[in-house]
Amino acid sequence: MRQDDGILRIDDAKQLGVLEAVAATGEFTILDTFVRQLRSEVRHPPADPLGPARTLTQEAPLRDFEDSTLWRVSAYERARRDSGGSGFVQLENESVLPTTLLADLRGLERSGSANDVLELVAACLRSKTPALLCVQHEEVVWPITVFPHQMVYHSPRDMALATAQGKATMKVLAVEPPGLRPPGHPKHDRIGAAEQYRPLLPLLWDLALNGPRHALLSEIGGKAAYRLAQTRMGERPHLSGALEPAIERLRRDSVSLRDLAAMPGMSVDRASRLLNALYLASGLIVTRSHPSAREEPRKSLFGLLKRR
Repeated sequence: MRQDDGILRIDDAKQLGVLEAVAATGEFTILDTFVRQLRSEVRHPPADPLGPARTLTQEAPLRDFEDSTLWRVSAYERARRDSGGSGFVQLENESVLPTTLLADLRGLERSGSANDVLELVAACLRSKTPALLCVQHEEVVWPITVFPHQMVYHSPRDMALATAQGKATMKVLAVEPPGLRPPGHPKHDRIGAAEQYRPLLPLLWDLALNGPRHALLSEIGGKAAYRLAQTRMGERPHLSGALEPAIERLRRDSVSLRDLAAMPGMSVDRASRLLNALYLASGLIVTRSHPSAREEPRKSLFGLLKRR
């Protein structure tokens, strides 16, 4: 129980029960009147399974990360409008993103990529900054918390369950400080259920190969040559079709995007996606001064590759 701005607030049902017991003695008339008023006016919110008790007079409902029922976009927008944030619970004293990540986000906004899920995940990885990404997948919002240092992500549902159409059209609605801590954090509060933390690397490959981005990430675009950094790359998924020969080519030589896209079964789209995945997996060496470095190819009116 505490007093904020002259208003007495009750934090949980146990405190209210103590007041009721004292009032039942009949020795405190004013207290008895106060308890009757609480009974008639206060609605008890559902318990937060991860965080501290909330005041009984909270204006906007906050969604916790244990809830596997995803918000519809319309409900999310209402919660965001009412709460002034994403509508998800946040950690205490962590309401602002670090300046390094904010600088990247402003740059993406200027380039028109503020909703690009792959660019935003790449920004988190570069700055080693954990962040909550509210991602629209079809008509619902997935809260995905990325932890670059631990190379895990948290989501109430496995992103592997996302539909092909949903992956191809997903976009980020908001980027906020994380509302959870990673597994093994010394502060045990706000650590989610163990089964909702998943390896980040498979998600990076999935987003790169099947997500909405068709072009190279801005960090590796432009005039460049690429080679596989095999010793730094973690476990990668099985690649079918022309992608395996492309990996072998990158293992042997430094090649440009144009040369990689010209291989049998490849295209600018497939080559760009592969290079993006390797970059996010720390498996790509990018050189700007190599003799094989070339500008990114562009398409003509007839869809054929042209040199810049």
